[in-house]
Amino acid sequence: MADQEPQLPAWIAEHMKKYLATNGADGHIWNGVPTLLLTTTGRKSGATRTLPLIYGRDGDRYLIVASRGGAPDHPGWYKNLVAQPKVKLQVAADKFAAHASTAKGAERGRLWQTMTKIWPAYDDYQKKTSREIPVVILTKT
Repeated sequence: MADQEPQLPAWIAEHMKKYLATNGADGHIWNGVPTLLLTTTGRKSGATRTLPLIYGRDGDRYLIVASRGGAPDHPGWYKNLVAQPKVKLQVAADKFAAHASTAKGAERGRLWQTMTKIWPAYDDYQKKTSREIPVVILTKT
């Protein structure tokens, strides 16, 4: 599919490897929550980068959170999709192109609640950082 993110932690690399090898049969559900594979284009390198992320749904849109565990800076994949919002997704066996945008205002608040119901630790991550953690909307193209 794509090159993997440089220096991924072993558990993330293993998750992605299983996801790809089984076309999502092993890996779509991780620790009881749904995950997708997001492929972005590097804003500096131009190389494709793929990694698994927890997702939610809002109608036919997919939602992901750029938490980076509450680190002070946004994750690289988020910076990549801001620079180039055309992304590729794999959700279980379904592979498709999508457009990424960042939720704003009241919509972000509503979608944040959707995501914290799936992964409550997002609230803890938000408490650890002064930045507003982005909620990304992925719309199939």
